[in-house]
Amino acid sequence: MHLLKQLSQELQALAARAAPAVVGVEHRRGQGSGFVLAPDGYILTNCHVVEGARGLRIRFANGDELKAEVIGTDERTDLAVVRVQARGLSNLALADDRDIQVGQIVMAIGNPLRFERSVSLGVVSAIDRSLPNGDGALFEGLIQTDAAINPGNSGGPLIDADAGVVGINTAIIPYAQGIGFAIPAQTAGWVSSVLIKKGEIQRPYLGISARGVDLEPADSLISGQARAVRIFHVGSYSPADKAGLRDGDLLLAANGKTITNVDDLQRVMVLGDLKEVQLEVLRAEQRHQFNVRPLTM
Repeated sequence: MHLLKQLSQELQALAARAAPAVVGVEHRRGQGSGFVLAPDGYILTNCHVVEGARGLRIRFANGDELKAEVIGTDERTDLAVVRVQARGLSNLALADDRDIQVGQIVMAIGNPLRFERSVSLGVVSAIDRSLPNGDGALFEGLIQTDAAINPGNSGGPLIDADAGVVGINTAIIPYAQGIGFAIPAQTAGWVSSVLIKKGEIQRPYLGISARGVDLEPADSLISGQARAVRIFHVGSYSPADKAGLRDGDLLLAANGKTITNVDDLQRVMVLGDLKEVQLEVLRAEQRHQFNVRPLTM
């Protein structure tokens, strides 16, 4: 009983520590959640929460409401940054989600169905999940959790035991129970930084259809990694085609950095801002290097 009481007290403290940074994102067309990313007014939420928003307002834990402006949105990752004119706000830091483990306890905080700063507890059910986004593309690298996530939770934080944000709650499967998804903090980190700086994400174009996959034991042994990005199709006359990439190639690294999903590849190319990207490829159990000159879309 003593351990149970101690756990309860620690969870109470965790919720009390994180909740002041969680906000309601409201406008004429709907509402959602978000959290303060920086004390000077930058707030992270979902793109679909603020899409087409007019009269955007942020509601804080103390009841204050402030007008907000959209700094930037990215539909590919369903992330958006908005800003209010304020200083000294309580904020939450993005955690290093590379250390996240299946079974790890996590807490979701948000405004489901307008019930402000509702707290739900669960575990990480799986990592590196893929989910269709409705436009024929995939969200990759998602964190799956059984912490209760409902309409209105979108944009709110999924936090670990240290109150670090490991994910941004983004989607549910309506006919299921205990299956929710969050955008990993690593993705949110690089996307939000670019949105704050430039207001949009301009992704270099390689001309491939690809997704992250678990490697077969033989390929894993050769490559020294458990996951990679498999190319399913190379477009004719595309930058990838001109560089010599083929259907079925496994992308292991970009500019010397290991990649395990498409987001890793995009992050390297966007943040590197280079005219050429060096790709390390596994093909027929042989490692190759290709230099690709992507187009900017």
